Parts: sequence; structure tokens; C-alpha cells
Amino acid sequence: MSLPSRTLRIVVPDLPGERLDRALAVAAPDGAGLSRTRLQRLIEEGAVRMAATGATLRDPRLRVSGGEEVEVALPPPAPTLAEAEDIPLVIAWEDDDLIVIDKPAGLVVHPAPGAQAGTLVNALLHHCGESLSGVGGRIRPGIVHRIDKDTSGLLVVAKNDAAHQGLAAQFAAHTLERRYLAVTRGAPEPSDPRLAGLPGVSWEPGGVLKLATRIGRNPADRKRMAVLAEGGKHAVTRARVLERFGPTGGAEAALVECRLETGRTHQIRAHLAYAGHPLVGDGVYARRRGSGDPVLAGFPRQALHAASLGFRHPRTGTDMRFEADLPPDLAELLTHLRRIRGA
Repeated sequence: MSLPSRTLRIVVPDLPGERLDRALAVAAPDGAGLSRTRLQRLIEEGAVRMAATGATLRDPRLRVSGGEEVEVALPPPAPTLAEAEDIPLVIAWEDDDLIVIDKPAGLVVHPAPGAQAGTLVNALLHHCGESLSGVGGRIRPGIVHRIDKDTSGLLVVAKNDAAHQGLAAQFAAHTLERRYLAVTRGAPEPSDPRLAGLPGVSWEPGGVLKLATRIGRNPADRKRMAVLAEGGKHAVTRARVLERFGPTGGAEAALVECRLETGRTHQIRAHLAYAGHPLVGDGVYARRRGSGDPVLAGFPRQALHAASLGFRHPRTGTDMRFEADLPPDLAELLTHLRRIRGA
């Protein structure tokens, strides 16, 4: 017996005159796996319609006004390509609907070219069996959002389609709490004239740096993300310096708290690099440069940790919040920096 398709409702963003496929790609929850290419195919196959009238939309180039509610019929998931593997997991919470994982640095979230095995999905298939949501597709069952391979910390995984849709809706509405801790090169300061002249950069009360830009694939390097003048997706990060490390009057490094309003690929890494303060250890977004501190220069991964995660339980409506301690490598890095500062 074939499985029925599932329907995802998307409200078209306020982008008057934008193409239907592009507008839906901007508004689609990150965990739904709806790239512009996939949306083009679904539109042409008659899987997209107006929620109010039921009218089928078959032209990806159709211009939209913004505010329309659209239904996207998602085909049933094909059997997963990933295989179950007995990989240890640190579980912060688990029930019949979802599981919250404290992911170690170095663990890829889902299979991809060059990482077909040994991923979080492989571990989840072993731990959860076939109970994971299928909305994420063949290689991303249950995955509502992800964090980079070399980022540590918390993420939530759906065990059924209702939970997946409920969590994805919260991501789309930006109602989740996502708090990260990062160690940056230098420290962003309100007095920095460079920051004052950057588009999308402003300061909020309490010394909070707000970065509100568009982020998309770097035209010159598709493996990197970049702040773009046009295209990409709207992205908002708020960053606040918690500690500064270095000589008086300057900072060689800083502990920075980052809160995400949106959740784009590499968002924190790209935004902080744009602000001139890339993450310590980030081999993609930080220019190779020397450091007077060999520990900083030799830190082997981007110094980023998903420290807090808060959301509303998709079935019970209960507010849930989780904290993850710093992993040993980041804790040791901070101990070193504090020791140097106090010397």
C-alpha cells in the first residue's frame, strides 16, 4: 500500500513581484528539504496550490504579491538510504515525539557526499529504529535543523511527521531559542568605525551587535556562504561579548554569545566573519594569519557550541529548554585564555 503525501503550508513572504519558486524557497522551513530546484519540480508536477481557493499553481515563474498561503503536497518519503550504526549518543531528552541530542564536534548530522556513514542519522536509526519522521527525506529522516560537523551542542530531532511539522513551523516563525557560545578573533566593539559603515550592522542596548543581512552561496565558491546584496535568505544574528582576552586596550580573542533569529547555513560563521571577527579555528571563513598565542593559532575546529535550545513541545505545548555544557576542548581553550589574561 502506498503512503499518502503530506501537505506543508507556507505563507509567501512580503516580496512583491518575486517568482513563486524563489519566494517559497525563502519561506520554506530549513528542515523541510525544499530547495528552489525541488520546489520548481513540485510546482510543475501540480503539487502546489492556493490554500484559500484550491487553485493549482503550475508556473514557477508566477509573480506573487506576498501574504498568500500556499499548500505544498510533499510526496511520501522513499526508504532511507542510510544504515543504522551503533554510535554512542548523548541524549538530553527523549519522548515518543522527539529527541534532543548533545552532538559532539566532528559528527556529521546526515549523510552527504564524502560522509555516507558514521553520521548522526546513522546513530539515530540504530537508536530509534523506524520511528523517525520521514519529512526530511531519504538521507535526513527526522532532521528538523542541523549544526555543522565541527560545531558541538544541541539539536532536536523529530520522531514522527506531526512533531516534524510542528517544530518546522516554530523554526519558520523564529520562535525557538537558539543560543550559541563562540570564541572569536578580536572582539566586536561599538567604537569600531568599520562596523559603523557595514550594511546590515547596528547596535542594540546592552552592547548587542545585530547583523541583519541576506546570506547565500558565495558566487565564487559554492562551498562557502556569504553576505549578499541581493538574493540569498534573510538572516539575523545578535552577538554580545561576554569576555575579552588580550592586552589592555585591545582583545586578541573574545567569548561571544550569539542568538539566532533565523537559522541559515553557516549563519554565525559567515556573519562574524563579515563583521571582521571570525571564529577561532574556522578554516573556511577566517583568513590564515599568525597569532602570538600558539593555542589560538592551533585550535583545530571552529570554536562554536550550541549551548541552549528552547522550543514549545509540538504535541503537548509545554515550553522546553535545554542547556549543554562546553565540551572539553572549548573549556580548555577558555581556561587557557583566562590564565593568560590574569598573568
